Amino acid sequence: MTRVDEAIAEVPTSGPSERGRGTRRRLVPYALLTPAGVFLLLFFLVPLGIMVYTSLESGGLFTGGFRFSWAFNNYIDVLGRYRVQFVRSLEYTIIVTLAALLLAYPMTYWIAFYAGKWKTSLLLLILVPFFVSFVIRTIQWKFILGDNGPLLGPLKDIGLLPENFRVLATPFAVVAGITYNFLPFTALPLYVALERIDKRLVEAAKDLYASRWEAFRKVVWPLSLPGVFAAFLLTFVPATGDYVNASLLGGPGTTMIGNIIQVKFLTELDYPQAAALSVILMVVMLILATVYARILGTEDVQRAAGATA
Repeated sequence: MTRVDEAIAEVPTSGPSERGRGTRRRLVPYALLTPAGVFLLLFFLVPLGIMVYTSLESGGLFTGGFRFSWAFNNYIDVLGRYRVQFVRSLEYTIIVTLAALLLAYPMTYWIAFYAGKWKTSLLLLILVPFFVSFVIRTIQWKFILGDNGPLLGPLKDIGLLPENFRVLATPFAVVAGITYNFLPFTALPLYVALERIDKRLVEAAKDLYASRWEAFRKVVWPLSLPGVFAAFLLTFVPATGDYVNASLLGGPGTTMIGNIIQVKFLTELDYPQAAALSVILMVVMLILATVYARILGTEDVQRAAGATA
């Protein structure tokens, strides 16, 4: 036996204890995922399965009860009857999301780049509305936008607005209320993305004779795209199913699909059709989330942003 063979033979092999530690290391990620997995199973997958099951039932609460009958016609019925509300909800939500982006981006841009030691205080001001109930905030909007409220009343008194002018029960009131309530959901992801941008990249662009606008367009904007997409989803998804603002600030002509689902569940007790509407809305939202995760994922956007810059 050569000296090399003797040296190899003398090297100790891994014992059972080391193999056990290796197994434990491999199991650690799964152990960490278990609490979240159990939570999602109990409070997302199980309710979702019950909702899908309910959407395929037929019958009525006062006509012998509901029974599972693979009633796919529930989906056809609700899509035919409430197509207008679906389209209106998407229109309102698209306007809300774009308006929130236009309002939040300049604000978060200034905080991230120029606020200095006041960043924390300004971010806290953005979060202040969260300390007040969602319903109370919306009711206050109803008070502010009232026909003779503190905003329109004085303008009518001095003759700048006609007496029959009103904002409540209009699409503008609903869109404005939703935008206000969901603005923090747009601002926070934008701020996180803008705060992560290396300020030296902007200075380098200016050193290369780029104007302030060119530096923003070729450096800041591409690098902030992950935050833009995250803000879009975090605003668009919950705003589509909102029903509080349309109920308190809107009228018969501003009903959204969330209002229909609420009435079906709580007033008409038509659980199959309400569940069918909910499943359709859920599928639309999941499709958007999948598109974001697969095509507009953060890493892909960052690589594209780097190439653009």
